[in-house]
Amino acid sequence: MNSQNTPVHIHLWHRDFWFMAIANLLLTMSVYVQIPVLPLWMMQTKHLTMVETGIAMGAFAAGLFLLGGITSFLVQRYRRNMMCVWAILLTAGIQIGLYYIDKSDAAVFPVILLQRVLTGALFGVAQMILASTLIIDTSESFQRTEANHSASWFSRFALSLGPMAGILVYQLYGFEALLLTSVACAAGAVVLILFVHFPFRSPAENIQFFSFDRFFLPQSWPLFINLMVITVLAGMLMTTGLSEHFYGMMMAGFLLALLAQRFAFRDAELKSEVVSGLVLTGAALLMLLTRHQAIVTLAAPLFIGFGLGIIGSRFLLFFIKLSRHCQRGTSQSTFTLAWESGIALGIGIGYACLGGETKQVYTIALMLAVVALMMYNFVSHHWFLTHKNR
Repeated sequence: MNSQNTPVHIHLWHRDFWFMAIANLLLTMSVYVQIPVLPLWMMQTKHLTMVETGIAMGAFAAGLFLLGGITSFLVQRYRRNMMCVWAILLTAGIQIGLYYIDKSDAAVFPVILLQRVLTGALFGVAQMILASTLIIDTSESFQRTEANHSASWFSRFALSLGPMAGILVYQLYGFEALLLTSVACAAGAVVLILFVHFPFRSPAENIQFFSFDRFFLPQSWPLFINLMVITVLAGMLMTTGLSEHFYGMMMAGFLLALLAQRFAFRDAELKSEVVSGLVLTGAALLMLLTRHQAIVTLAAPLFIGFGLGIIGSRFLLFFIKLSRHCQRGTSQSTFTLAWESGIALGIGIGYACLGGETKQVYTIALMLAVVALMMYNFVSHHWFLTHKNR
């Protein structure tokens, strides 16, 4: 049976690893709490058009790639934990800037566009350092695949917990409270990182200022494109005015996927997880398009959460197994880039090109699910089997 499983080491889950995993969740939530509300604020309060809103939301994806090439330099030249802390603090500072934009009456589209690009750039650096370096540093060498696999689930949970919290806070307390929630999540991540001791390492010699190390894994490009198509689909769905109940059921789907991966897919054929996830996602989209019963509002987000959960988890392992010696951190960063940039692009496309029209979004998303399934079945999976190194 061509299957691959990640072993469970109870000793991995010590205090430092818990702190890093929760910091990963809080850092990602600090950005995701704004996703359901920020476009509404742009259009209703700042009077941006639908196209301008889509461009601004999608600009986050461009920011993610802006500083990735110097991440390795920052990690090797300076204290890696402090570089992550400063990146998170600057991300929080950029979020505070939205408060002053909210109070301004000036033309704000260029300012908001810049704010979104800078947020993406700083968040990208923080996430790359945290996921590809600090989390690995808290685990033994034989536990590092499991460490990456487990910690990535915490950032995946933010895809549901972040928007759900954002909707509730905004409904109860307003936009300013939403910004405070975002900053509080970032501050929580900083505190947890500072509680963990990372030994000092002397700076390496002949450090390149720009490199693909800890940034992008070139040999993974088919998987990168395939995963981005899937996450664009997810981002587009987030433009249809989803409720907190939808995100809550997505979270239930994530938890179900976590259990299924450990038990139902434990000895299954390697292709089964991604195929099952895409089939379930497609089924959910078909239900949303053709059915209006109350059960659909429960089953569809559950299927989507389940599908995205097992797809994301399996793709991360694929990226890790494609990497060569000392490229584990690079594979993690490449996965993060594909996941986060795809969601940001999906949100941008949903607003700028589709105007958030529910039926159009569901139709295009279903088409993307079919394209992703065909791409995976006929290209990406074979590429992985041919080029894997582990």
